[in-house]
Amino acid sequence: MSGSDLGDFEDEVSDVTGTDGQEADGFDRMDTDPPSPQGLGVVCAGDGIEVGDDPRLKAYVTVGNREGIRVGRYLVVTYPDDEVLLTRIGGLRYAQQFDTDDANEIQARRAMKSDGVDEADYKFIASLEAVAVVSGDDRRMPDRVPKPNASVERATDKGAMKTGLDIPSDGVFVGHLAVGGRKVRTSASPPTIDYRLHDDYGDAEPLVFRHTLIAGGTGSGKSHNAKNVLRQFLGSRYRVDGARRRPAVVVFDPQNEYAQMHDDPDVDDETKRRWEAEGVEYGGYEDTTAFVPDVDGFDYDANHRAPQIEFSVPFEMADENPWLLAGAELSEQQTMVLRTLLTDYFRAADEPTYEDFSDFVMDPANAEEYIETGRAHEATYNALKRKVAENPIFSRVFDQPAPPVTDDEILDRFVRPGALSVVPTYHVTKSRAEEVVVLALASLLVDNKLSTGGRENIKETPLVLALDEAHNFLADTDTAQGRVIKGRFAEAAKQGRKERLGLFLITQDPGDIADPVFKQVNTRIALNLGDEDAIRSLNIPSELEDRVPYMGKGEMVVYSPDNSEPVEVVGLPDAVTRHD
Repeated sequence: MSGSDLGDFEDEVSDVTGTDGQEADGFDRMDTDPPSPQGLGVVCAGDGIEVGDDPRLKAYVTVGNREGIRVGRYLVVTYPDDEVLLTRIGGLRYAQQFDTDDANEIQARRAMKSDGVDEADYKFIASLEAVAVVSGDDRRMPDRVPKPNASVERATDKGAMKTGLDIPSDGVFVGHLAVGGRKVRTSASPPTIDYRLHDDYGDAEPLVFRHTLIAGGTGSGKSHNAKNVLRQFLGSRYRVDGARRRPAVVVFDPQNEYAQMHDDPDVDDETKRRWEAEGVEYGGYEDTTAFVPDVDGFDYDANHRAPQIEFSVPFEMADENPWLLAGAELSEQQTMVLRTLLTDYFRAADEPTYEDFSDFVMDPANAEEYIETGRAHEATYNALKRKVAENPIFSRVFDQPAPPVTDDEILDRFVRPGALSVVPTYHVTKSRAEEVVVLALASLLVDNKLSTGGRENIKETPLVLALDEAHNFLADTDTAQGRVIKGRFAEAAKQGRKERLGLFLITQDPGDIADPVFKQVNTRIALNLGDEDAIRSLNIPSELEDRVPYMGKGEMVVYSPDNSEPVEVVGLPDAVTRHD
């Protein structure tokens, strides 16, 4: 049959509705209720209702309530008593209301000419994921099956939602609970649900000392949100030896952004009032200092009003940290010989400097002695001359005119309760020089924190060590230097709770973080990431993992098993300090 034989169906399809609003066959047309303020539908038992190992929980959504229903939204299922089951929509589907086949030419052409779908002709089914049973201020695992036809309602009780999702009432503010990038709204005032990280000493230690990782691609709002969270940490207090002290926050800043936390944000009074109402710390942090590394040939151009203190890296630090000279370009054999040379040099040197060590290695008499006695192969020794003794990077980094970072005055100022110390390295455009500076200073802090004989001001001050572009410094490499760094920071992460040391890692390549360090991170915050391998490396639940590539700026998934259920959060649109 040709298309012309079919016609356009207008003459072949009769009007099925009578003039009195009745169906042609005499049945009354069903009235559709307007949307209910809370009730959306009922639990349906057609496929069974089950909680436990193989949960099955579905809800029929009535016609008037279907608009606005989205995957990820939170709903509550009522029980006959005062308990409710908090759920999350895991899937949505339409099904035929009647046993008909709409996969045919006539139906398709009719639908193409119509203005829309008659919702009453279809079932709208929501698959629900049970989160927790909520009873007042208590929550427990979903251990109770709802009744058939139990009411399914919008989750509008702020307290019940925070209880069901196990979100702390107090703590470090991160953002607001969201679904699909939109804030969840309740019947409370304010209607949003603040998401916070546990920050007290109730049943567990503060999460800051169980480490945090923020991962996000370029333009995701990674630095913006990292600065907002760090600003909240600066307002906290933590116990050390029976006393509550404010933390020192040290930030290694390769993008020249974090010293701006000294300056006030450009926001209106209404924004400030909202922050105050929710207990958000805001405003430029006065006790901010930029500690600028003195590296020959690189000048620092400040984009902030924070005071600056210049420091240098003394070569004497290589005595206990020979790996500072053993970069990725040294083989195992070369590293062993380097250690021997350093040990002999420091044993004899009164005032060790890199220039003096270079002369020691380049001395023909010394070279001949090491080679002739078999302590070094000639090729290995010559390689060390080229890679270490004549390395222009080391001559630029070590022993510059600024006071050494090991001076008491520098270290006392660097780590103090309530101090924000930023180490900008943006001006150090040689990556190897930047690496030496960052690892030397970070290791100095970690060693003093973990050592029984560490400096008193570092041992007794809660310390948050923030490392932006962390993948550049904590990469999972199998080199002599890489193994030392992995081991040192993995131990720091393990001892964090005991020593009041928190790692705060910021990266766009979470998969490159050394596994022994990554495994110790409890709180993982994922902003937009486009790389599937990077997303997968975060080990966040699959239902949230799928959303990461589609998130807008400032939207994030927070996976913190010791804090709450995995949730989607949207950060503050404005920075609480200056952020250009």
